[in-house]
Amino acid sequence: MFIQTESTPNPATLKFLPGQTVLESGVADYTAATEAENSPLASRIFAVDGVTAVFLGSDFVTVTKADNIDWNHLKPAILGAIMEHFQSGEPAIIAGEEQGGHSAHDGPDAEIVRQIKELLDTRVRPAVAQDGGDITFHGFEQGVVYLHMKGACAGCPSSTMTLKMGIENLLRHYIPEVTEVRPVAA
Repeated sequence: MFIQTESTPNPATLKFLPGQTVLESGVADYTAATEAENSPLASRIFAVDGVTAVFLGSDFVTVTKADNIDWNHLKPAILGAIMEHFQSGEPAIIAGEEQGGHSAHDGPDAEIVRQIKELLDTRVRPAVAQDGGDITFHGFEQGVVYLHMKGACAGCPSSTMTLKMGIENLLRHYIPEVTEVRPVAA
């Protein structure tokens, strides 16, 4: 098994590409080892000292490290944990535990929210996944779109620029009711 790695815009996060499907659908975002009990893959990665977050996508794993640890020391152990997992035959997540994506929303703004989610799914999420992360819809109130940033996007130095210059401009262009985009914490 050959696992490729890619850097992300977030220097504390590295993207691992095992060359096979990680999750059939949805994503999974773990910011602590205690959250990863439903994921044999994330649990193995959290067992590596210095790992602070694990994000599972369709064909990649994004790992965030502590600031005081160097990638040169951490990367071989993470590669070993990922390889061990895929050789075990266990699922990445125990069935039914994937986190799909956007929060539900209905009411007077339902059509606007549907348009926002469609743009996020077709234009934003595929691009963000290339960097090892995900962005999901959290809410829409009085012209403000609230988005949750996951994986490499969470804590990335360029995430504010991505939100303001990229996503906000895109949404405002297609949906005049959108006036601003703001991040929300998990």
